[in-house]
Amino acid sequence: MAGMWFEDFEAGMVIDHDISRTVIETDNLWFSNLTLNTQPLHIDFHKARESEFGQPLVNSLFTLALMIGMTVTDTTLGTTVGNLSMGEINFPRPVFHGDSIHTRTTIRSKRESKSRPTQGIVVFYHEAFNQRNELVATCERTALMKKRPA
Repeated sequence: MAGMWFEDFEAGMVIDHDISRTVIETDNLWFSNLTLNTQPLHIDFHKARESEFGQPLVNSLFTLALMIGMTVTDTTLGTTVGNLSMGEINFPRPVFHGDSIHTRTTIRSKRESKSRPTQGIVVFYHEAFNQRNELVATCERTALMKKRPA
């Protein structure tokens, strides 16, 4: 499904995204190294074993990016102008190598743009869950969306 136009969104709408993805060791190591995040909890298996988790944690910014990315096809693919803000970002549980993530989006609100008559603003609330359906991440994202062409 291509992204939705501004007019397609309604406050309270819930979208359970079909796509899920298993996070693997390579995802975490590459992302951490690409972003120069040298936190041993992500990249040093021996140090991570000494932590309270006993294993490496998946980089929370990877989890955030994955959660939002998994929603794009159903919501904003080809219909967004850009993100305006992200807030209320929370990671209530850690993600580990081998966890399979799935997502849900709730539309919190929408409004017409005051300065751009062909666009509107939509506030998304994204939630990510692991394979046990435990909440692992949340984020409120505000996006500038295109209106349906005339």
